[in-house]
Amino acid sequence: MISSLARLTVRAWAASLLAACALLPLVESTVWLLQAALLLGVQAGVGAAARRVPLARPLTVAAQVVVTLMMLTLMFAREHAIAGLIPGPDALRVFGQLLEQGGQDVNRYAIPAPLSDGIRLMLVGGVLVIGLLVDVLAVTFRSAAPAGLPLLALYSVAAGLTDNGIEWLWFLLAAAGYLMLLLAEGRDRLSQWGRVFAGPARGRVRATPDAPSPAPARFGHRIGAVALGIALVVPLALPAMNGGLLDPNGRGAGVGGGGTISAVNPLVSLRDSLNNDDDRTVFSVRTEMENTSDLYLRIVSLDDFDGTTWKPSKRAITQVPEGFPAPAGLGSDVEFTEVGTSVSVAKWYGQTWLPMPYPPSRVSVQGDWRYEPVGMTLVGDHGQDTRGLTYEVRSLDVRPTAEQLTGAPEPPADLVREYTELPDELPSVIHETAREVTAGAQSDYDRAVMLQDFFTLSGGFQYDTQVDVGSGSQAIARFLKEKRGFCVHYSFAMASMARSLGIPARIAVGFAPGTPQADGTISVAMRDAHAWPELYFEGAGWTRFEPTPTRGSTPDYTVPDVQDNGPADPARPSQAVPSDPEETPSQSTDCRADGGDPGSCESESPQAALPVDDDGPKWHVVLLWALAGLLVLALPLSPLLWRTRMRAVRLGGHGRTEEDVAPYVLAAWEELTDTAWDHGIEPDESLTPRGAADRIVRTGGLDGDAAASVRRLAGAVEQVLYAPRPRPAVGLAEDVRRASGALRDSASRGARLRALLAPRSAVRVVWAVSDRWASLRDRLVALRPGWHLPTRQRG
Repeated sequence: MISSLARLTVRAWAASLLAACALLPLVESTVWLLQAALLLGVQAGVGAAARRVPLARPLTVAAQVVVTLMMLTLMFAREHAIAGLIPGPDALRVFGQLLEQGGQDVNRYAIPAPLSDGIRLMLVGGVLVIGLLVDVLAVTFRSAAPAGLPLLALYSVAAGLTDNGIEWLWFLLAAAGYLMLLLAEGRDRLSQWGRVFAGPARGRVRATPDAPSPAPARFGHRIGAVALGIALVVPLALPAMNGGLLDPNGRGAGVGGGGTISAVNPLVSLRDSLNNDDDRTVFSVRTEMENTSDLYLRIVSLDDFDGTTWKPSKRAITQVPEGFPAPAGLGSDVEFTEVGTSVSVAKWYGQTWLPMPYPPSRVSVQGDWRYEPVGMTLVGDHGQDTRGLTYEVRSLDVRPTAEQLTGAPEPPADLVREYTELPDELPSVIHETAREVTAGAQSDYDRAVMLQDFFTLSGGFQYDTQVDVGSGSQAIARFLKEKRGFCVHYSFAMASMARSLGIPARIAVGFAPGTPQADGTISVAMRDAHAWPELYFEGAGWTRFEPTPTRGSTPDYTVPDVQDNGPADPARPSQAVPSDPEETPSQSTDCRADGGDPGSCESESPQAALPVDDDGPKWHVVLLWALAGLLVLALPLSPLLWRTRMRAVRLGGHGRTEEDVAPYVLAAWEELTDTAWDHGIEPDESLTPRGAADRIVRTGGLDGDAAASVRRLAGAVEQVLYAPRPRPAVGLAEDVRRASGALRDSASRGARLRALLAPRSAVRVVWAVSDRWASLRDRLVALRPGWHLPTRQRG
């Protein structure tokens, strides 16, 4: 039996590893497979040791889960774990961050993707989960046939993502591993599963000379044929998955080292971030730009509008060029100068995209970054982010005039088609309001300025961070009706209305101009995170507008009769004064427009622009993490805790009266036999108490007082069992402790450790649960004779 289990354990490990090979084409490096093989081996070894004890099946699985979690902690979150091994709240938080990073990397890169820490955790962790399922099904529960399902899932995911749909080499390896499991399981189990495929045999089938048991090989072949057939069909039926690692034909796969970026929507869970009172400095900026009110640090552009929200489109990414090409649409007639900007990022601020003035012309930055040409953005590669970086950006300070924007020629047709696309279900009130607001305009520029003034001056809108972000096609319509919101509402609404008028539009996410400091630097804080619309004008390219009242600064080219180019007051919505004072919107009570109290404005912190931590977890979160940590610690120690409790209960009585002498003596005897069992002396119920005592003394190598204690306890048991009136016994607890100490002293160090941490007698818990279930089942059947409850199968 032991050799059979060992063989099955090795084959389950090999089957999981062979199926994991199907994931090799997905990433560039193969080192993760070696790590997974090692951890799989440890996981399988723990299962084999637990079954050898033997532990109950649930305890065996629990031990494997705990050890697997500890191994992953040691590999990925060692510095954040308790004693470098036990996962605490910090380690679990690191796991969450790595999984989130892995999900972003999966969407970002084409096949083969780089082996970032997030992707490595997903690969190794996924293989360990599949390996655990295979080991539990095939070895612990002795059911190899259903163990093919997790193997099938692992192979199907990989096969559905590779270029050709089916990778025959990996398919054959996975199939070979599964067939090894089937052939190793044994005749009885194979026959039981085989009847499902062989015919309608009812009841229990027994082998007789006239009707031999079904051939294991025949049913193994049938099971294998069915599973392999499913494996062939499932990848073909998988839905197409596009974007990054999920897109084998990614557009960036052959471009300069390639890859694609298909980022998740960076504007989610906004209201909680907007109301964060933390105003920590994110960047310290030094720039050559004269008008620092135009120094917006742009992170990413959102150009895909699905009717619910704006998000980045999938874009090809390439190596970062030494000099960036000229931005799309910028002509030679528009004035611009190249300026330099130095940015120092706080060590706590980790951003995947690199914040830069737009449009950048050259970047000098350390680390692993990629360039997305359409949005002219840089995105981190292999887990690269902005924490603690200092980098230099050369950018163009573009200064178009109102006349140039008014006379801008028609943009290219393909650009108009892409950046004016709107969903069909968009409420008609958006287009109707846009036409009403821009009535009488002679050019797209006039329409854009009218839209901006509608939100900042004439429309009666108020800045308010307490408004829900909203979702669905009615969110913009509701905002236009209620006229209260923050930067996301304003930028979403203006970009949608501009597109409805045929003006190409997108949304930029980043940081508004910060606060000048005495040393000539500019401090950009959390409250400066922002979103704004960019509209396209041929000759000037993508041009910034500012529809959000009291945030950012209004561009000079949208304000008539600008007297100078001095820094604008960030708190002022516009430099233009309306002719009718009654049209001036009232200011929100939570953000003063006079600029006297910068802290009175809530921080605008779109999640992608500003992923930050809270001041600290709440007390109930800490309590939950503490309870979870205690549970993780208690689970592997549960056999030790149970034995300690049982020893105290059994030896805690007195047995001074005739009524309690029998339970006390028998409890003491059971404690002695369980202690001997924990040290490798299995109980033999066919022996008399005297015979069992002699066996414990002989096998355990006891002599002197210890041997006398065992025999004295056996004599007390015989008197309880056979005497008409058993006499009260004293000193039995001391006899048990004396004999137990001698058993420990005679055992090896490994045997003592195993008896302490994984006592064999802990299996009595499972027996007790099984007996109670059988008793309950019998009572239920007695109440309702027609019921047929399932019985527990041992195998």
